[in-house]
Amino acid sequence: MTAFQSIAVIGAGAWGTALAMVAARAGRSVTLWARNAEHATRIASTRDNPRLPGVRLAPDIVVTSDPAIAARADMLLIATPAQHLRGAVNMLASHLAKHIPVVACAKGIEHGTHKFMTDVIAEAAPHAQPAILSGPSFADDVARGLPTAVTLAASDEALASSLVQALGSPTFRPYHSTDIRGVEIGGAAKNVLAIAVGISVGRKLGASAQAALTTRGFAELTRLGRALGARSETLTGLSGLGDLILSCSSPQSRNFALGLALGRGEQPPAGKLAEGEFTAPVLIELGASQNIELPVSEAVASILSGRSTIDAAISGLMTRPFKAEE
Repeated sequence: MTAFQSIAVIGAGAWGTALAMVAARAGRSVTLWARNAEHATRIASTRDNPRLPGVRLAPDIVVTSDPAIAARADMLLIATPAQHLRGAVNMLASHLAKHIPVVACAKGIEHGTHKFMTDVIAEAAPHAQPAILSGPSFADDVARGLPTAVTLAASDEALASSLVQALGSPTFRPYHSTDIRGVEIGGAAKNVLAIAVGISVGRKLGASAQAALTTRGFAELTRLGRALGARSETLTGLSGLGDLILSCSSPQSRNFALGLALGRGEQPPAGKLAEGEFTAPVLIELGASQNIELPVSEAVASILSGRSTIDAAISGLMTRPFKAEE
């Protein structure tokens, strides 16, 4: 029997609601925490979340806005956006039991501090056990029980394995890993690269350009990941290449949708945060610190900051000096 019988999901957006359904299907006692009390009351009474329409919440999931209630669980899944992770953990820290696993379920790097998600958790709740969940997944697919596979990483292999056992079900297959940094880099970098591919699709540059950007972007992700200590099998696995392929092929990806709008000369989708906007400049700084070129990511960062037009960025990529593929 798994040691983690109760799970709290922090964040009642689409992804948090989907993860609450995952935990319920795995047979756990589940609490879903919403920041807004009115939002929590509505979900609890109607058993549906307007942020994930058409999905009926499992009857046994408890919905609350009280952090003390959520903190009683055996493990926590933090499903807030990356830029809100620190605030969520700070709010919970005084309520948490020592050594409780706190799993970041966002893909990104904190703006300003340039910290990865597990580093943020370690700073905000030093007595917790940080972990990271990432991989190719859309909230709607996961909530509806469509087959999904992801990676869950923690520094201790036994802990990672136990967390996987607590979440796994016939429709949700997590693989465990100790390569935290590899999982975090894959999840963060793919956000930026998905914007690049979205721009190419919106600009109607053709399938050849889309394939080239995806593969050359993955080469960048791999170079940076290896330099920062990530393992090759992680970068080519679900949380690296797998997540990149999914994010670069569907408008369900917020980063791809942002790129698509930019390529078409349209306004980005309203009310949807694309983590790649925050990650792009940080990724460039990480690359510079390791003396690694990231031309696709640099092009995205220059477009987002207004330092370059899309046409100029494309021209810059196509006229770079010829070199051997690596």
